[in-house]
Amino acid sequence: MEINTALFLLEWYQKNGIDIPLCDQPRNQLDMSGVSAPMMPSKPFFALPHEPQHHPALSCQTLDELKQALLQFEGCSLKDTAMNLVFADGNPQAKVMLVGEAPGADEDRQGRPFVGQSGQLLDKILKAIGLDRTAVYISNIIPWRPPGNRPPTTQEIAVCQPFIHRHIQLIEPKILILLGGVAAKTLLQRTDGIMRLRGQWHSYSLHDKVTAKVMATFHPAYLMRSPGQKSLVWHDFVMIEKVLKTL
Repeated sequence: MEINTALFLLEWYQKNGIDIPLCDQPRNQLDMSGVSAPMMPSKPFFALPHEPQHHPALSCQTLDELKQALLQFEGCSLKDTAMNLVFADGNPQAKVMLVGEAPGADEDRQGRPFVGQSGQLLDKILKAIGLDRTAVYISNIIPWRPPGNRPPTTQEIAVCQPFIHRHIQLIEPKILILLGGVAAKTLLQRTDGIMRLRGQWHSYSLHDKVTAKVMATFHPAYLMRSPGQKSLVWHDFVMIEKVLKTL
């Protein structure tokens, strides 16, 4: 069973109250001695919610459709505790798209990504290479705030991942900037830490034979805790500026 299917199945079990085993000892389902074979139903008892091939993000053809799909999506419990959907900010026609991890308290209140202290630092970083929010587009891997600003779980990332993939495809950026380890590892499908992934160009497949150049770097919130790493981020954005001048 694929990991995403297993995660969806576990979520379905939990939501339907299936949280205890039927017996204390595991049973060998292949050992049918002395047991009459049950009649198999003609149809499955249940359908897994939002299996990858049927995910609602896949049919969205516009940003408005994608936003509406998120507003109607019931497959992520973070929606129940968040105040607002944090969809995106900036210019949808921009050549540069930034993707972070998940909204914080300020973002949850305002419904916009990167509007708190880390967002103010991001604005300063962008300004240093001549960009502002009218020249970039910003979103997150997770569109709802995790309670207490905790890191998103593997399951939460899995159910939201098709949305951000489709989001990037609809924007079609020339340059994709991944802010922090969660965004970098999720979209690059790598297990390496952000220290190994940053400072070099990667590629991201948008459509057939169409790719975006990708730069992973530290999340602004991390820089607020570790200001000594700002020089590395400056190095990353200098590389981005050089490529921008060629576009």
